[in-house]
Amino acid sequence: MRKVTVIRDKVGRKSSHGICLVTDDKYNVIFSSQSLELGWLNNQRNVSCIPAGKYKLKLEWSPRFQKDLWEIYGVPNRSECKFHAANYAYQLNGCIALGRKRGDINADGILDVTHSRDTMRKFHKAMEGYTEAIVHVINSQE
Repeated sequence: MRKVTVIRDKVGRKSSHGICLVTDDKYNVIFSSQSLELGWLNNQRNVSCIPAGKYKLKLEWSPRFQKDLWEIYGVPNRSECKFHAANYAYQLNGCIALGRKRGDINADGILDVTHSRDTMRKFHKAMEGYTEAIVHVINSQE
């Protein structure tokens, strides 16, 4: 089974940033990237990142995105939290985006992630052959 770990190193009100790692059964890192989420607003639907914790991941068809995406299950009072491509926090509604590096792409003072579509392809490649996994979201400040 694959294990996905998101380690947040910055949790703000407008955005949260960290790294995402995928490890294999022997704990070898087979994928790493930057992560981008909304800021922490008390787990409010569509405006907050999800709480730190361990959750189930399932690969499922997304009618909205018209492709298979990894969905996070077991988040209190939340549904439809997914890993998907996005460069800006405002493109997220409680989901997690992955990218190559951080930068303020649109000069709005909020860090974004670059090359999200390409990074998501690499994430899916690292998860290939699996339809379920575990994700552990950690706030490094705690």
